[in-house]
Amino acid sequence: MLLDFLRNNESDYLYLVGDIVDGWRLKRWWYWPQSHNDVVQKVLRKARKGTKVIYVPGNHDEAARDYCGLLFGGVEVCAEAIHETADGRKLLILHGDVFDGVVRHAKWLAILGDWAYAAALKLNYIFNGIRRALGLPYWSLSAYLKHKVKNAVEYIGRFEAAVAAEARRRGVDGVVCGHIHHAEIRTIDGVLYCNDGDWVESCTALVEDRDGHMSILRWTEERARRLVPVPAPARLAAE
Repeated sequence: MLLDFLRNNESDYLYLVGDIVDGWRLKRWWYWPQSHNDVVQKVLRKARKGTKVIYVPGNHDEAARDYCGLLFGGVEVCAEAIHETADGRKLLILHGDVFDGVVRHAKWLAILGDWAYAAALKLNYIFNGIRRALGLPYWSLSAYLKHKVKNAVEYIGRFEAAVAAEARRRGVDGVVCGHIHHAEIRTIDGVLYCNDGDWVESCTALVEDRDGHMSILRWTEERARRLVPVPAPARLAAE
């Protein structure tokens, strides 16, 4: 889905907001199929053709933070960035794990949670395999279960408030982050909060149009819409 999104969309800027490569998983076992190379090559090709690509590492690819300030194949690695929208607003762009107390102070618990999350994704894969066999569209079971758990909902709310408070402290108009796998655009105490979601549950991206308007693009839905054949217009005869 990510490769399909990159192939079908062009932009002046492309921000990779962390956890692009799951270093935690790769430490346990190596898994790197050709499809992963295809994604990397597509991003590098965009950079060569003029797209400004900024890579902001997250906690799962934290090793890349050692290279902040460097340029690789036209991709700039930054701890965070400031993006100015077409209508003049300034947005702070960061991954967001620094606002996660579990990641910062109890990494063993974060890794345990990652194992549970991986199990939920496997269940999600089986579940959607059955849905495809029945001719039904993709639907994220893992995201549904997560947002039905009271503690998870409270955690998301606290995270969003903390990130928005940091943006307000920095004096910017809004913030773009990732980390919690929950796509969202809303205003918190006068600050625009944007989360781009993920590409393992919801397949979402945060996009800005030429007027500076921000929206969440849900690629599974958009792709399905684009694949539906458009009926030919009715032929009208006037006498």
